Amino acid sequence: MTRAVPPWLAHALRAQRGPVPWSAVTRGALGGGPLLLAAVLAGRPTLGVVAAIGAMFAGINDRPGSRRASVGRIGGPALAGAAGLVVGTCAGDHVSTVLLTLLLTGLGLAAGAVSALGPVGSSVGTQLLVGASVGAGMPLPEPGWQRALAFLVGAAWLLLLRLALPTPGSFAVGVRFDGERNAVAGVYDAVAALLDATGTESALARRAALTAALDHAQDALAGPRLRRYASSSAERRLHAQYGAALPLAEAATALAWAGDPVPARAAEGPRRLATAVRGNAPTGPLPAPSRTVPALRALDDALLRAAEAFDRGDGGGLHSRRRSRTAGARTVLGARGREYGLRVALCFGVSAALAQALHHTRWYGQHEHWYWLPATAVFLVKPDLGPLASRVLSRAAGTVLGALLFAGFAAVLPRPEGLVALVAVSGALIPVAARHFAAQTAVVTVLVLALVMAGGEPQASLPRIGETLLACAVVLVAGHLPLPGQRGGAAIRARLTEAAGAAQTYLDHVLGESGDRAARWALRREAYRALAEARAAIALASAELPPLARHADGTDEIAATLELLVDTVTACAVHLDDTGRTDPAHVRRLTELADRLETRGEATVRLTPGHDRVVR
Repeated sequence: MTRAVPPWLAHALRAQRGPVPWSAVTRGALGGGPLLLAAVLAGRPTLGVVAAIGAMFAGINDRPGSRRASVGRIGGPALAGAAGLVVGTCAGDHVSTVLLTLLLTGLGLAAGAVSALGPVGSSVGTQLLVGASVGAGMPLPEPGWQRALAFLVGAAWLLLLRLALPTPGSFAVGVRFDGERNAVAGVYDAVAALLDATGTESALARRAALTAALDHAQDALAGPRLRRYASSSAERRLHAQYGAALPLAEAATALAWAGDPVPARAAEGPRRLATAVRGNAPTGPLPAPSRTVPALRALDDALLRAAEAFDRGDGGGLHSRRRSRTAGARTVLGARGREYGLRVALCFGVSAALAQALHHTRWYGQHEHWYWLPATAVFLVKPDLGPLASRVLSRAAGTVLGALLFAGFAAVLPRPEGLVALVAVSGALIPVAARHFAAQTAVVTVLVLALVMAGGEPQASLPRIGETLLACAVVLVAGHLPLPGQRGGAAIRARLTEAAGAAQTYLDHVLGESGDRAARWALRREAYRALAEARAAIALASAELPPLARHADGTDEIAATLELLVDTVTACAVHLDDTGRTDPAHVRRLTELADRLETRGEATVRLTPGHDRVVR
């Protein structure tokens, strides 16, 4: 009898798939290596080391998507890393060991809480803490402001490459909005895939993929701009094409909820629209589906409106989530922020204290790299980077492999030109290695050790292995300790509460029979997005070791029930548009799902006879 692989181990063995991102590889090769070479030729190799570190972090954050979205994804964390360098350098030069440890622990609390805001917030927190530990412990001759400036130069250089270099195949349709165009086309492809899967077991997965595609397109179009509104005809056209996808997605979801197979030609229209978006071309004739049920009539109407929107190119709003500063503050100070913050502060503070103790007792010998221990702990403890045990295993394996590889390179490569070439090659490999945490760790380890030697220090492979394994042990123990005043799984419950609140608001709007479709689409987007985030948090917690995974018991069923409820509300909205009245079958199903949620007690949505909804 074969035994199933534990979830945490299965996660560690799983790697992402996909084509090689050649544009990102090119940017990585042109990032840290040329900066380090320029600094070496100018006689300031240590500044080149810091600039290359900034470019390395920017390369790690250089994810697929639009150029606009990359500004915040790369620029925000870079500013935080520069601030951490200044704070760490000043603290390392002027405060005692005890005060320095307390300061780093406090920064860990703040950075962990900020990580609850999402992927960009997580990167901000990571670079803040790494910058602070590097600034406090890395022996460099430059003052803090010069280090911060060099770090920003490195990140800005890679961001400039991201904004200036086109992606393959973009010349034929226009370079400026290639990432945005692909993201919007992906939404139409996802709609077509959901229509193909209607009536099959894969419909639920296709609906989740549609949510992810809509989230991606929304983020790609909603990045920073010089003007508040779309300022060019091409951008307005993309906004119109994205907006036209929302009623199509609504109709496809309603059809999937009904569970009856649809004719194959129903998916042909969205596929042709995807081709038109991707090629920046006219839509041409669109095959009309049959109009036998409300959802199919809604799909046909949405196709007609999409054809008109494509022709007019008149953009509207993005129907994106509206996050105020107050809402962000509530997230940071709420259950998720407190749980993340305390966990990161505990691991970062203990690692910093242990590193300081070992450093001052001369355990390091001539390798004064005590900052490696807390900096490594940051990447291990961040809750959004995968299950804790999986991260620890992957980090340990990747570091050992990377350190051994570098030891071999260091024995044969000429200096400094060989080290510069190794930094350039490692930067180019980061986008490919990002498919697995262990592979990424191995590449980053080679790059960091090459930078250490380029800065004038001796080869440090063995200390790097020792300190990484020590950080793994610290985080593995501290990461599983119960936190005072914190109920286990608070972050998951907070996510479910947010998802239930978004579902309740969407339900109220639809059953209130409001005619504001734009508001309905925005609320629908927020409900599905909150559910997707809750699902991701539950999946992550379920793959932890048993002491942490038990906090996720039963939450997956709650999320599934909330998803069914939002799907039903969507079907109800489509039926209301078509008939002007509520289908009793929809109301019965909504009541059943609301009762099921209430019995679970974690996340509740209520219906009342007067359609006055209350969230508890």
